[in-house]
Formats: sequence, structure tokens, C-alpha cells
Amino acid sequence: MRLQDFAYDLPPDRIASEPATPRDAARLLVARHSGLEDRVVADLPDLLEPDDLVVINDTRVRAARLYGRRATGGRAEFLLLRREPGGAYHALVRANKRLRPGERIETDGDLVATLLERPDGGAIWRVGFEGGGDFCGDAENLEALLERVGHVPLPPYIKRPDVPRDKARYQTVYAREGGSAAAPTAGLHFTPELLKRLDPVAVTLHVGYGTFQPIDCERVEDHVMHEEEFEVTEKAAERIRSCKGRIVAVGTTTTRVLETLHRTGGVRAARGRTKLFLYPGRELEVVDVLLTNFHVPQSSLLLLVAAFIGLDRLKSAYAHALERNYRFFSYGDAMLAFR
Repeated sequence: MRLQDFAYDLPPDRIASEPATPRDAARLLVARHSGLEDRVVADLPDLLEPDDLVVINDTRVRAARLYGRRATGGRAEFLLLRREPGGAYHALVRANKRLRPGERIETDGDLVATLLERPDGGAIWRVGFEGGGDFCGDAENLEALLERVGHVPLPPYIKRPDVPRDKARYQTVYAREGGSAAAPTAGLHFTPELLKRLDPVAVTLHVGYGTFQPIDCERVEDHVMHEEEFEVTEKAAERIRSCKGRIVAVGTTTTRVLETLHRTGGVRAARGRTKLFLYPGRELEVVDVLLTNFHVPQSSLLLLVAAFIGLDRLKSAYAHALERNYRFFSYGDAMLAFR
């Protein structure tokens, strides 16, 4: 299957730079086999059946972006992906000129980042931190310091710096355990009132490079996902196993957790990593209904949605969304797709 099959033209003014207010006022494109319908996210409870079970991803986005100053005077930018047990971080690091192992870079919060190595020779560095006043080498103190001085990791297609209101809006209202470098964006549309009406169950996947890693091979089948951490409690697994209706996944990250469990022994309490890559030809087997945003062309997220509803239905839905002026990407509108 060719990556080019998942390209589409998107006018820049369709990329949302601000979220809908209130959250559930975002538009909702309902995609059934019988056709397409324009609604709003607040209508979601009326579009589901009483026995349906909504499953959400309760990860919390960390203040994962840091800005640094190189010894040469150049600038550097860090996107922290995950922390190792020993305290080092895996991070994407950007600079105008070549970065080298051992280089020390001053960053926000009086921290000094040391580039340790690139474990697989790719885009991701292992980075150690020191300094930071009261940090004193303690990993938990470092996490707290990073939360104070780091920036909200808005995606690069949002062409503005982060501002204080993004700390709340680029976070779901049910976020619990920190560890993500990007938001599970379908969940950004939920309000506390909507949660009460839907009574969802939560699983956890910490969004990392696997979710937003570009696909750089022409054959879709050649792409290899980076691993991301997930966790499912016994309480959550029991609710999912006992569901008498449809499984409604909120977002592609929730979907990958559920489909990973199915492929590795069934829905159960589990903690681990997944690199599951879903695309047409590797169909979904657990999820019956998918709530998701409109995704970047040729991304793994778009391919997952195509695996769920088929490429032809996907193209029809996206053409409708473009024609009707839906807003795209992380702060944009949503689609409710039925298998």
C-alpha cells in the first residue's frame, strides 16, 4: 500500500490554532455506513446506545518543551518524550547546526542538559540534566521543576507560541498520570458534564514519538512504530470485558491500547509498551465506534482511521469536512465513525 494514497490538500486556514469554547461545542461529523451527519460533540450521548461503553485515555501531558542556549550562542529546542528509571530522558532535540554527544546546553530553569547518545542513531537523544537550584539531582524534583519552567508542547502546525491558557486547554479534564509529550486530542472535547452522562472507563497510553513520528517510507507496510507505554487496571479491564454493547474508543491512542491487548492475550490488567501500527489490511477487532479528530495527511493516525472505516469512506468524510469548513488537527473538530 502506498503512502501517497493517504495524502490530501488542506488549506492552512483550516488548521485550528485555538480550541472550541466550551469544549463540547466543537463540531462533530457522524460517519455511518448510511451517510454523514453534522452534529456537535455535546450530542455524543444521544448518538450512542445505553449499553455502549466509552473508553478514554487518562494520560497527562507534561510541560515537555524546553528552550536552550548552546555554547556557540545558537538556540536549541527539546521535546521530552519519556523518562528512564535512572533519571535520563529520551528527547527530540532541534538546533540549526549539528549536535554532538557530550554537548552541554543551558536550558530553562537554570538546568544544564547533556546530550548523552542517540541509542538507535535516529532522531531521539538520551539527555541528562543537572543544576536547577533546588533540583539537586532528584528525579521527582526535576519533574516538578520541568512542570514549572517547561512549555506546553503544542504541535508545530500551530503557528504561535504557547500561552498560559494552553496549560489547561491542551489537557483533558480527566488527565491523571503525567507522561505524555502530546495530548490525546479526541479527549480535549470532553467537559465534566459530558463525562457524567457517558460514565467512561479509563486506560492509559503515554503519547510519545510513536504517535506523531512521520512515516518516511513509500510502502506503508515498511513503517516501524516507536514504542509507547500503556497501562490497564483490573477494574478497567473488567468493565471492558463485561460490556454488553459497543466499545466506543475516544481517540487513536485508546484504540491502540485496546487492540494491543486483544492481540497479546485478551483484555486484562496489563502494563507494558506497544508499537502496534494499524493500517488498511490490519483491521481493528475490538473497537466498534471511534471518536477522533481530523488528522495530518499521511500520518499513522490517519492510517488507523482508514483501517477502521476503509479508505473510501475516509476520503468521503474528509471531503465533506473540508467542504463544510470543519477545523482540523489537535485543536480542531471531531468525527464519530462507526465500524
